[in-house]
Amino acid sequence: MGKNKQKILPGRYQVVPRTLIFIRNNDKVLLIKGAKDKKIWPGLYNGIGGHIERGEDVLSAAHRELFEETGLKNIQLDLRAIIFIDVEEYQGISMFVFLGNSDRKVLVSSEEGFLDWIKIDQIQNYPLVEDLYQLITMVLSTENTVQFGRYYYCDGQLVMEFI
Repeated sequence: MGKNKQKILPGRYQVVPRTLIFIRNNDKVLLIKGAKDKKIWPGLYNGIGGHIERGEDVLSAAHRELFEETGLKNIQLDLRAIIFIDVEEYQGISMFVFLGNSDRKVLVSSEEGFLDWIKIDQIQNYPLVEDLYQLITMVLSTENTVQFGRYYYCDGQLVMEFI
């Protein structure tokens, strides 16, 4: 199929692809506390990740983001969830969630924020990005399965649905 057959039609739903990565070390999970001057989620803990750049596939983007934000490389990343997030009527985010393991505890923080290994059983006590309270538990407890989900907002409240 030639390039001229590929079309993005006006008024169609379009998404920005992103990665989100959780790295586990025994009873801890690696999170990044967003820098105070970050545009989105400053001061909140989140997984590692970011946008997929032109020319990248989902997995190479996840590896690039992981290296840029932590210095970790050569980590096996397993896909654990694909989530579509409605942002506007015709725009959203497609989020590809990965899980990996690392024995390395000393990491390099970046301008994105401060890295911290958080005990999994203490995760509820930290200021997390809103969906992580449920998402981390689900990702860590669903070994070898991929979850499919959708987030949307109803009356200003986040609604999370998983099949």
